[in-house]
Amino acid sequence: MSAGTFLASLTGSAATWLAVGILLLTYAVIMTERLNRAIVALLGAVLMIAAGLLNQEEAVAGIDFNTIGLLAGMMVIVSIARKSGIFEYLAIRAAKLARGSPAGILALLVLVTAVVSALLDNVTTVLLIVPVTLVICNELKVPPYPFLLSQVIASNIGGTATLIGDPPNIIIGAQVGLSFNSFLYNLTPVIAVILAVHVVAIHVFWGRALRTSPEARARIMAMDERAAITDGRLLVKSMAVLGIVLAAFVGARFIGLESGTIGIGGAALLLLLDNLGRPAARQSENVTQVFNEVEWVTLFFFIGLFVVVRGVEHTGVLHTLAGKLLAATGGRLEATGLGILWSSALLSAIVDNIPFVATMIPMIKAMASAFGGPDGLLPLWWALSLGACLGGNGTLVGASANLTVAGLAERNHVPFRFLTYTKHALPMMLVHVGIAHVYWVWRYL
Repeated sequence: MSAGTFLASLTGSAATWLAVGILLLTYAVIMTERLNRAIVALLGAVLMIAAGLLNQEEAVAGIDFNTIGLLAGMMVIVSIARKSGIFEYLAIRAAKLARGSPAGILALLVLVTAVVSALLDNVTTVLLIVPVTLVICNELKVPPYPFLLSQVIASNIGGTATLIGDPPNIIIGAQVGLSFNSFLYNLTPVIAVILAVHVVAIHVFWGRALRTSPEARARIMAMDERAAITDGRLLVKSMAVLGIVLAAFVGARFIGLESGTIGIGGAALLLLLDNLGRPAARQSENVTQVFNEVEWVTLFFFIGLFVVVRGVEHTGVLHTLAGKLLAATGGRLEATGLGILWSSALLSAIVDNIPFVATMIPMIKAMASAFGGPDGLLPLWWALSLGACLGGNGTLVGASANLTVAGLAERNHVPFRFLTYTKHALPMMLVHVGIAHVYWVWRYL
């Protein structure tokens, strides 16, 4: 029996249960971390097609290439820019601005991490900042755990502020058509408040207790941040292209380009500038090196995930769930928005916030008629973004940046355990979401 014949033999209910079963199985295997999540997502996508729930054309149509293009483009830009040493420079400069004070360094590195995470993706940010942090902690002879914990939380906070800072925002922006400016206008104000609260909290809990010797502080002050810049010309080129890309995001509505096109365009421009004047063989080697540093696992995870979610959406089950949510909240904006905010936060602490957001988007879109059309859904998108991005801080598995820092810490013999992390991070996350709750009610009701 062909897949098409098999699907035709299923009732609507059977097809729905099959699609939901594939989705839940995919999520469950991803959560076990026994298999790489890209493998699991791609197998789930193939199952959707093989079962006849989607044909190949429908599956391809379900892949949001705007999201893929934006992610890939920013990965290339960061891969090239990092070779200049700019991120190491920022970390050392922050340490020296704090005059070698552990408490001051803790606070400044949190701010650097948050700001950089708003302009780049937060996984890349922690990959660049954490190694330098470990060196600084070693020089100061202070425990690195408070620094790493505060930075991973700051990366998710900062990433929430912009379209390009956190993968859930990239997905929401691309699939809903929200601009870079929309994220800045709606989310940056509350993120600034949450970041300030976070800085104060880490100082109270850890910063004021950190001590080091005068000799250790002198070693920090003796560091030469300028020596971290290994390629000044590449630094200028990278900052220029990043500036152009950010300006294009801000002016996207006027220039008529989607975020994916801007990301890929910026990557192509920086690749060109980085390879002009090189021999052909050296260009091939250089470009290959850059593409080898692109996070293909993440990109193929997104591709598989989009197909799995489209298969579930195709059965109409997400539309049904949207109707049930509306019935439970009485169709009231306040109840629906706050329900999405808190459920997103709590569930994103348990499952990776990327697949959660990908599943929620079509469900929220199905509510458009109840709120007067797509424009009436805008407050709900901000509730989803705040809940998913901030909620990812709740446990070690809530966001990709968390697991990235845990891996770096363990490789450097710094214990970074699930329960210890949750004990410290979950209360902070609940406070942050509580601030977002107050802001959302004040701003949109």
